[in-house]
Amino acid sequence: MKKLNIYIANQIFIGFLLVTFSLMSILWLTQSLRFIEMITNKGLPISLFIKMTSCLMPRLYAILSPISLFVAVLFVYNRMLSDRELVVIKSAGISPWQSAKPALFMGILVSLFAVYVNNVATPSAEKKFQDLEWQVKNDVSHLMFREGEFTTLSNNLTVFITSHKKDGSVEGVMINDERNPKVKVTVAAESGIIIYTEQGPRIVLINGIRQEVNNQTSQFSSLSFDRYSVDFGASQNKRRKAASARSRTLTELLNASSNPNLSPAEARRYIVEGHRRLINPFYNFVMSLLACVGLLVGNFNRRGQGKIISFSILLMVMIQANDLIFGNLSTKNLYFLTLFYANIILPTIIGFWFLFFYNPTWIARLGKKEEFPK
Repeated sequence: MKKLNIYIANQIFIGFLLVTFSLMSILWLTQSLRFIEMITNKGLPISLFIKMTSCLMPRLYAILSPISLFVAVLFVYNRMLSDRELVVIKSAGISPWQSAKPALFMGILVSLFAVYVNNVATPSAEKKFQDLEWQVKNDVSHLMFREGEFTTLSNNLTVFITSHKKDGSVEGVMINDERNPKVKVTVAAESGIIIYTEQGPRIVLINGIRQEVNNQTSQFSSLSFDRYSVDFGASQNKRRKAASARSRTLTELLNASSNPNLSPAEARRYIVEGHRRLINPFYNFVMSLLACVGLLVGNFNRRGQGKIISFSILLMVMIQANDLIFGNLSTKNLYFLTLFYANIILPTIIGFWFLFFYNPTWIARLGKKEEFPK
């Protein structure tokens, strides 16, 4: 029996990996489409694109792992039932609880890993993603301005940079400024450094010349300078956004009510996110239990187990839907958190009851009594 359990657990694990990889690949492609514009329009390097999309993987895994494990367990046990392996196991006197041990073991294993993903990997990845996103939108030095190329901004400002230095400064700078329709300004400098202010990024040029042409009078003027500042005129909202709930630690989320910087609605949303991190990993165990119970305690049907499988899938969808519904209700009133926890506790209790106490002959006996009453 031990070897059989190890064999079943291996099959479930392989199936879980295949389903998870397939689903995550599909979602990765759909999520990465919104970053394609950054590559084509802003000329971002592929390495940065891979970093940003990779930061989405822990969040996607946390969402998909219960579904993937449910599919893997359901597939393995249904195949064993179709090949009459479970029929032989039942005939040998092995209880449904013993047959369910490999699935439950995988559910516990995946749940423990999901605890790490939800509470360590996901917050770290979300914080990294926010930093990269801010860098893409605001770091005009290395992302928008590439060496040896003319870069035209949306506000009629063209910048040419010869090279970037390791300390963040630039060499060989030329700027053509036509933001003012009355005046055309061209600035060239030996070097410069880009700084960030509350008004937006600007470049401080060193040792250069500024030439100006009045478009109305055609008057030309030239000025040499040691230091000169040019404002890029970027968008006003350049401050870093506050860390989102996903990037917060579990302690910060659960103690959000004591944070004076959060409104009551935001505090409730943070608290719900904290409880979600505690609950969601164990949906892996619930889904593995749900997937195997119906096939193990139900009667064998030579035509297939379509009804049992359909009913199990329906229950899985209902549990996932209830998680979303109760989560949204809890953000409005924290008393609904009890339903949040009941959505995972009740299916677990019912599943174990079926494994230990359910007897499929009870229904047949009740049917006979109703058909032939004494």
